[in-house]
Amino acid sequence: MQNFLKTSLTATVLAFLFASCDKEEIIPASELPTEITTFISTHFPDNTIVQAIIDKDGLTKTYDILEKILQYVATNYPSNFITDWELEGKNQQVQLDNGLDLEFNMEGGFLRVDS
Repeated sequence: MQNFLKTSLTATVLAFLFASCDKEEIIPASELPTEITTFISTHFPDNTIVQAIIDKDGLTKTYDILEKILQYVATNYPSNFITDWELEGKNQQVQLDNGLDLEFNMEGGFLRVDS
């Protein structure tokens, strides 16, 4: 799992409310909701969706999309992994399992450690 996290950025993009069982499933990018694919193509035009995971937990469906920010994390924080992603204004912010928040521009360029 650690190697998977080092080679793949898991970024939570959007949550939907549906009744379902607790379950995680890899799905093809073609099965993602239009809102997600539109968001990715708008904000990450130079990236492609490598893998999409749908996590069904009770009434919530969460889609995790893999992106290139993990390359920075894997290089600079090799013993950590990303636990959360969010869009803050014109920047992206990821939280690591050690509690650090890292801020990146829309192109995935590192900006700073955010406290």
